[in-house]
Amino acid sequence: MATQKQRRRRAKEKRHDYDLVYVDEDGVEQVIEREEPRNPPAKDGKRPSGSTTKSTRGRRSREAQPPSWRKVLKRGAIFAPIFLATVMLLGGGKLTLPGAIVQTVLLLAVFVPFSYFMDRVVYRQQLKRLNKGS
Repeated sequence: MATQKQRRRRAKEKRHDYDLVYVDEDGVEQVIEREEPRNPPAKDGKRPSGSTTKSTRGRRSREAQPPSWRKVLKRGAIFAPIFLATVMLLGGGKLTLPGAIVQTVLLLAVFVPFSYFMDRVVYRQQLKRLNKGS
């Protein structure tokens, strides 16, 4: 889907009827003829074979991989020091290291299942999108 900026630009091009011109050696403006689209749609509304579709024009999406606890636990191991540092900074001078570790473990106990759930949601959305496109 086109962004709002792209939609505005296209609407502006349709509003303003202008010709593309170039100036030759004599200083005369010559109108450049616009080319026809390469693959015009067929009369029955179907695209001709060999034309690009929306799924192949944009970014290439990665293949949908099912969620796994192993990936989520690795992600938790990566975020554990970040959580610990954040808890230590936000705790001020009142929080001891064992207390910060306990809070970090509690944060990980929430983060890991939530991360698995979000991976599962994204995976299902990708499957729906792939099934819808084909």
